[in-house]
Amino acid sequence: MTTPFFSPSFQNQLEQLLIWRRDVRHFRTTPVPTPVLNELLETACLAPSVGLSEPWRFVLVNDASRRDAIRQNFMRSNTQELEGREGKDAQHYARLKLAGLDDAPHHIAVFCETNPQQGRGLGRATMPQTTTWSAVMAIHTFWLAATAHGVGVGWVSILSPQEAHTALSVEPNWQFLAYLCVGFPEQHASTPELERRGWEKRNPARRRWIQR
Repeated sequence: MTTPFFSPSFQNQLEQLLIWRRDVRHFRTTPVPTPVLNELLETACLAPSVGLSEPWRFVLVNDASRRDAIRQNFMRSNTQELEGREGKDAQHYARLKLAGLDDAPHHIAVFCETNPQQGRGLGRATMPQTTTWSAVMAIHTFWLAATAHGVGVGWVSILSPQEAHTALSVEPNWQFLAYLCVGFPEQHASTPELERRGWEKRNPARRRWIQR
């Protein structure tokens, strides 16, 4: 097999891909073509995994009642989050759009089988949580592939994991990790929405390395 050559031009494009990958909350309702969505999911499965365990489990949520259960879950969880804040912080939080559940044409839940037979436990004896990290790598791989295809992804984390697990009726030993809203974004941006809306800004200190 010939090792591919990644040109400086490609390296620059990869950096641009990382810069333009955003957490999207504003979607067009136009569905992503099925072949494209399937390709993105297949690409996600190229992610690295501990012991080659491939512990990720993607669930396409198409049923209206299940989507509504997730939406109600979000609304309750978001209300609780808001109630835990005070003053200007609460006012600012209330103005943020934190999910694209109503407009995104595709909903994808991501789970992790934390102790799969595949991989035979290799690399997990001292750090069993590596299956979870592997599944998160698959989410990130999906996200980058989606961005490259002009498709937006929004990770809805303001949810009760147990309620989400129950609403989606999956295997009891699967760990709920993420609920992704997927579709074409209303607009593209090279900076995070939370930064544009003044919630937070990037910290230059996080771009420094500690040496020992």
